[in-house]
Amino acid sequence: MQDSSIQEITKRGVGENWKKALMIGSFTAAAILLLTGRRPAGFALAGIGVATLAAEHPEKLEQFWNSAPEYLEKGSRLVNGVGDFVERIAQQSSRFHAARERSSHDYVS
Repeated sequence: MQDSSIQEITKRGVGENWKKALMIGSFTAAAILLLTGRRPAGFALAGIGVATLAAEHPEKLEQFWNSAPEYLEKGSRLVNGVGDFVERIAQQSSRFHAARERSSHDYVS
């Protein structure tokens, strides 16, 4: 009797571990592939992670789905802010190079 309960607990623990490993592995691999420019493979692995998450925790997926517009808005604002920052750096860089060009001509003559 005791052996069967230990086996049941072990099977349950192993079942949970492989699902967690699959989710973490697929999300990690998806992030790496997306960052390296392999978008189709990255999205496929992210889909595997989301499907595993949905099967394991449907209530968490529903909660995420309901708050997705808020996440998209925040992400959009962040991307726009980073774009504006990069644009300002590019403008400052071009001004710096223009000023450097002007000042280097004065010393050459």
